[in-house]
Amino acid sequence: MEALIFNIQRFSIHDGPGIRNTVFFKGCPLSCKWCHNPESINREIDYLYNKGSCIGCRECERACQYGALTFGEEGLKWDRDKCVFCEECIISCVNSAIQFAGKYYDVEGLIGEIEKERIIFEESGGGVTLSGGEPLIQIDFIEKLVKELKARNIHVTVDTCGAVPFNHFERIADYVDLFLYDFKIFDEYTHRKYTGIGNELIIDNLLKLDRIHKNILCRIPVIKGKSDKINAVDENMTNTCEVLKNTDIRKVNLLPYHSTAVHKYYKLNMEYYEDMSRPSDEEMERFRKMFEYYGFEAKIGG
Repeated sequence: MEALIFNIQRFSIHDGPGIRNTVFFKGCPLSCKWCHNPESINREIDYLYNKGSCIGCRECERACQYGALTFGEEGLKWDRDKCVFCEECIISCVNSAIQFAGKYYDVEGLIGEIEKERIIFEESGGGVTLSGGEPLIQIDFIEKLVKELKARNIHVTVDTCGAVPFNHFERIADYVDLFLYDFKIFDEYTHRKYTGIGNELIIDNLLKLDRIHKNILCRIPVIKGKSDKINAVDENMTNTCEVLKNTDIRKVNLLPYHSTAVHKYYKLNMEYYEDMSRPSDEEMERFRKMFEYYGFEAKIGG
C-alpha cells in the first residue's frame, strides 16, 4: 500500500501543537482559487518548470532517454505519457529549473521519515500533521498510518477540507488527537463558484464529526476580492458562527489571504486568479470580535 505525497515539511509550527512534521498528500476534491498548494490538487505527479531559471542549455532534453522533454521557443514541454519519473532531467539541470511534485511512500517508509524527528516531538509536545490536498482521499493508507502512529505514541493531527464520505472520518477518529477542519464559505453558490464544489457535505460532515470527536479546530480562510468580497463579509461570518455555535467547537483560526504561492502556478503552467486581496487589519479584527461575541476563542493566523 502506497500513498502519493508531495512534501514532508519538518519543523512546522502552524499545523497543530508543538513542533511537527506536516505531511502533504496529493489530491483534493476542491480547486480553491486561492489555494497555496496548487500542486496538491492533481492526484498524479506534477511537473514544475521555472522558465525564469532556465538558461536553455537543453541538458535536460538530452538526459531524458524516453523523449518526454522537448525544448522550443516557448521553453520546455513535458509529455506525461512518455515520462517514467526517473529524475534524470532534474539531476542534469544546473539551475534547478525542474522539479517533480509527488513521490510514493509506503507506511513503513513514511514512518521511517517521521521517526527522525521523534525527539523534537517529545521535547516540544509536537507530532505529525496529515495535510494536503485532502489526506482522507487516500483513506486506506491514512487509516493504517494513524494506527501505527498512535501505537508509537505520536500525536496525530489531520487537516481536512471535509469533502469526503463521512465513514472516512469514522475509520480514523479514535486515532486522531486533533482535527483542523476548513470552513471556507457559508453560501453554497459562492462556495461552488470559488472552490468548484458545493458545501452541503462539508457542513454535514462537520456537524457529524463534532458528535464523535471533541477536539476540532475550525480554520477559516478570509479572502477579499477586488470586485467581489468572496467571504470577507459580515453576513458570511455571522452565518458561519450560527452553524458552529451549537457544536462543541470553541477554537477558530481566521486565516487572512496571502499570495505567496503565485510562483507555483507559474511553474505548473496554471492560471492564477488575480482578483483577490487580503482584508485590512481592521476588518480581520472585526471578524475576530464577531466570533468572540458568539463565545469562540478566535485567533487571527495559524
